[in-house]
Amino acid sequence: MRIVEYDGQARFPREPSAVTVGSFDGVHRGHRKIISRMVSIARQRGLRSVVVTFEPHPRRVLKGGVSGPLGLLTTLDEKVELLQAELVDMLCVVRFTPEFAVRSSDNFIRSLLVGEIGAECVVVGYDHGFGRNRSGGGDELRQLGNELGFDVVEVDEVRIEHEHFSSTRIRSLLAEGRMEEANSFLGAPYMISGTVVEGEGNGRKIGFPTANILPPDPHKLLPKAGVYAATTVIDGNAYRAMMNVGVRPTVSSLGVTTVEAHILGWSGSLYGRELRFSLLRFLRDEKKFDSLDALREQIEKDKKGVEL
Repeated sequence: MRIVEYDGQARFPREPSAVTVGSFDGVHRGHRKIISRMVSIARQRGLRSVVVTFEPHPRRVLKGGVSGPLGLLTTLDEKVELLQAELVDMLCVVRFTPEFAVRSSDNFIRSLLVGEIGAECVVVGYDHGFGRNRSGGGDELRQLGNELGFDVVEVDEVRIEHEHFSSTRIRSLLAEGRMEEANSFLGAPYMISGTVVEGEGNGRKIGFPTANILPPDPHKLLPKAGVYAATTVIDGNAYRAMMNVGVRPTVSSLGVTTVEAHILGWSGSLYGRELRFSLLRFLRDEKKFDSLDALREQIEKDKKGVEL
């Protein structure tokens, strides 16, 4: 998949393309249905398949931005990895600025999608909207398609047991620690990635050394505080892990949320490495133990749950 940035000037060739547009936060099953349809049409018609997305997320720019963490399901790097698995030819990352935000849907479609990318087919979800305030709906898109010579394909929504798919719903499930349900909506395990940084060494003192993970984006959504069963890949080998998300009340009084993982079967230094963890299920709530021995005993129990 070719990755290109767009900041108002195209640095890629115009080519007949099938295109879909969206933030695609989480690249969940609803998103994948749209992208898969777009890729299929591109192959049938001999077109280039193109996903257009935005960085930063539009909610950081619109209406004065957000005052706290945005709660992103995917960082840009995580989104790229998930989109690569969908066999997309090109990912166009639009730099979303206040100036770009005020562009009309008409201008966005004429200049970028058709004029610079070369859209001959635009694939959208049932609730799509383009341009300023998402004002460009289905009728306008089809009218422009008739004028500019591109087809519009609308993809029906996806539901699980009659429940509506949305990134907002997935965020809610993660906030409740309902990891398996969230993963069902996502279509893949929820990812937390970041750089391994130096911690306080408390895990090593009790026989469970941990990799302390610093996510690259402060807007990345962390799930409910607690302990999770997870997996990771190091040097091409898969490992099971216990991941703790929270303030570590037994060993720290700082009240700062951290992400750390004990990787089963791994020994050696990981400082400075980039690791990606797939969260499989919630094991238990975070709690303060009366002693380090009590914490060690509980971690042994957690380990058995991870090994299942």
